[in-house]
Amino acid sequence: MTAELVRGQNQALPWTRLEIGVEADRALALGAVLVGEAGHALGGAEGIALPGAPPPPGLAAPGPPAPTHRLAVDLGALPSAATRLDLFLALPDGPGAPARFGALAAPRVLLLGPGGEKAAGFAVTGLAEETTVVAVELYRRNGAWKIRAVGQGYQGGVPALLTDRGIDPETARRLAAGAQAHPVAPLPAAPRPDPEPVPAGPATPSGGRVDYTHPGRRPTAPAGGHPYATPAPDAPAPPAAPAAPVAGDASGWSMEERLHNQVWGMFEDLARTVAAYRGAVEFAEDRRERELDAVLDDPRSRTGQGAADARAAASERYETLVARAQEALDRDLAQLAAESQVVEPALPPALAGWESPVWHAYRPPEQPPLSVRLGDLGLPEAPELRIPMLVRLPLERGLWIDAGRLSDGEGESRPAGLRALAAGSAALHATRLLAVHPPGGLTVHLLDPAGSGAAAFAGLRNAGLLAPAPAAGAAGVAEVLERLTRRVDLVQMAVRGGARDALPPGLDTAEQLLVVHDFPHGFDDRAVTRLRYLADEGPAVGVHLLLVADRDDAAGYGPLLDPLWRGLLRITPLPDRHLADPWVHHLWTFTPPCVPRGSAVLETVVGATARARRPGR
Repeated sequence: MTAELVRGQNQALPWTRLEIGVEADRALALGAVLVGEAGHALGGAEGIALPGAPPPPGLAAPGPPAPTHRLAVDLGALPSAATRLDLFLALPDGPGAPARFGALAAPRVLLLGPGGEKAAGFAVTGLAEETTVVAVELYRRNGAWKIRAVGQGYQGGVPALLTDRGIDPETARRLAAGAQAHPVAPLPAAPRPDPEPVPAGPATPSGGRVDYTHPGRRPTAPAGGHPYATPAPDAPAPPAAPAAPVAGDASGWSMEERLHNQVWGMFEDLARTVAAYRGAVEFAEDRRERELDAVLDDPRSRTGQGAADARAAASERYETLVARAQEALDRDLAQLAAESQVVEPALPPALAGWESPVWHAYRPPEQPPLSVRLGDLGLPEAPELRIPMLVRLPLERGLWIDAGRLSDGEGESRPAGLRALAAGSAALHATRLLAVHPPGGLTVHLLDPAGSGAAAFAGLRNAGLLAPAPAAGAAGVAEVLERLTRRVDLVQMAVRGGARDALPPGLDTAEQLLVVHDFPHGFDDRAVTRLRYLADEGPAVGVHLLLVADRDDAAGYGPLLDPLWRGLLRITPLPDRHLADPWVHHLWTFTPPCVPRGSAVLETVVGATARARRPGR
């Protein structure tokens, strides 16, 4: 899947040989500049790759202006003194060529792997009067190469860009003339569907605009206009105020699906805006370090008032960039907070928090939900903003509630009472899953050989919402695991043979949830093998796993259980910063669900669920 970058965001490069692709609706010129430690073009004009000129080592020669480009880059062949490679787009000269980027649809830059696979994309939005733009940069940090989405435009064109990188103005004008001296004939007009507008996003350190809106959301129609109308290309768009948030404004076949997609869009929006903020701060830090290094490189400028002024100017530029990034972050977070205040009260029981009023009017559903809420997710930059963590049903992965050490704990200590909290958290998750399934749609089995979770599950047990308790100890564990294993085998054979009607009479066709508390107590090697089989094969045929365990307690089994831990989704009974995000590499803080203190909502839901499951109802 292609990662969508936003201005300021960076991503590690897993290859040394790659391609940079460009896609636009008009012909554009592509060029590149090798940059050294001081921020200047490496070797002067020899470090610049332009159409029709010999390229520097490690770069292919860019082609003439065209709507699409592919530029091969070999990072291992670049000069050792190169710390950065800036790739820029420029409007060509000639009749019919546009005068500014603001009159064009946003060009798109692609990061392509050695096999041509698309690894990342960046739409260069927010341009107005610029005629040249640094789209992306490849830079070396701590010995590793990364790509950063830049989107920094120049109204002065290629000469201004090259002059900014240490090329004298006359040489910059001559090089720019050679790069842009390919006339471009105007494209014939063709009917095109109305494009969806790009809402104005927050200001970035470079002064442009970034759109953080989830691509699946439909914008609100302007008053008296077509819902997809956009300003004329040649007319400057007026500053647009953020649209008032509306619950369910994402795409979907039902309100539940629209709300699910909207919550997912809020998660993506928060991830993007924080990634943009972190990337902008890192960019500001790198720029300050380069400017300070340039002052120290020359012994004649290391001391004196000139050096002090240069250091002060570098610090001032750094603070300005960080302040702009913080302003953009604050604006985005305020918009997301306003959307959260609208969306949270509209969520159905399966997606709502236990504090939501929707539970007070709870009625057992007739159909299973699309997804279920496991807790909330947050980032340090937005401590007050919580995004619901939703997972699709039926569960494709089992859940593991960690009763051991927490990532955010002090040192290696285990918080007091964590095991009891883990048991209570498992009971709460099981209650929600029972409540959001139609009566008889989910059967919950509890394996608690030592009886240490009896208090946490007493409410469900007394209400008759758990399967009959098995025998105590290892015998009960073996009995339940054997029964569920046999069920998985029978359903698998029926599905593969196309004979679903041939299942034995009396087989429980409801979804099955196996809750294992205090694992691995009461498990021998045979029971562990069957549990691993259920975790791997069960979800496809309606048998799901909820495990409560401390991984350290299972260390005696050695690597036998490693595949089990890797296959489960780890959640915690206390807030913990442990959920890794492979998309933008954030570590999210997971906050488990909890019932408000003094609330009777849990008893109300358990009672209504139990009454709906009684015979004759």
